[in-house]
Order: sequence, then structure tokens, then C-alpha cells
Amino acid sequence: LLNCIYRFRNKKQFFTVIKIIMGVDVEVISPGDGQTYPKTGQVVVVHYTGTFTNGQKFDSSRDHGIPFKFKIGKGEVIRGWDQGVAQMSVGERARLTCSPDFAYGSQGHPGIIPPNATLIFDVELLQVQP
Repeated sequence: LLNCIYRFRNKKQFFTVIKIIMGVDVEVISPGDGQTYPKTGQVVVVHYTGTFTNGQKFDSSRDHGIPFKFKIGKGEVIRGWDQGVAQMSVGERARLTCSPDFAYGSQGHPGIIPPNATLIFDVELLQVQP
């Protein structure tokens, strides 16, 4: 199920697109090339900042200065990332809001993520590798 909501502001062409994919909301901050989307098994390179719903940051590849790599659809990351990043094109920056079931669930991640936390990630898809 995929719903798109377009919100126009001040009669300009500026808009925000929100894609709702069961368990993860994808809000486009800035569009990508609209052509290069990752496929299952491909390596993606992203920069991200993770926050709780109260705005508190818990991690950021930007702070470390090193982009993060993972294989799409292989369970190397939380489900919200596997499904959300797969909807992004190269160059796109989006806000992924992941429900607990698509993040760390009832277990959380001890010392970092509390149980049943909804997480928000500002993700930029830098590259898709074969």
C-alpha cells in the first residue's frame, strides 16, 4: 500500500511528498535523480542522522564523517531502512519515520534505543553500487 500526499505552499511549485509504506513514512526533503533506485542485493551508500520523536539525536554518520553502506533487502538494517531507502532515488534526501515494528521493536537496542521507540531518520542516498 503506497499513498502519496502532495502539499503545496504559497502557490509555488514547492511541495513535500509523503509516501506511506506500512510501518515507515517517507517524506521527501529534496528529490533525487528520479531514475536510479536500489534493487534488492545492491549496496547503497547513505548519510543519515537518527533522532527520537522528541528531536534528541542518537546517531549520525554525518557527525562521524563516514557514509554508511548496506545491502538493500538483506536484513542488514532495520526494516524501516530496507523498505524506506528502496523507495529513494540517488541524490534524494528523505525523512524516514519508522514505527517500533520497523525499527528495534519491544527489545530496543540496550543503552541507545528504548523499547517500542518510533525513530526518525534524515537519510540522503549518495550512491547505489552493483
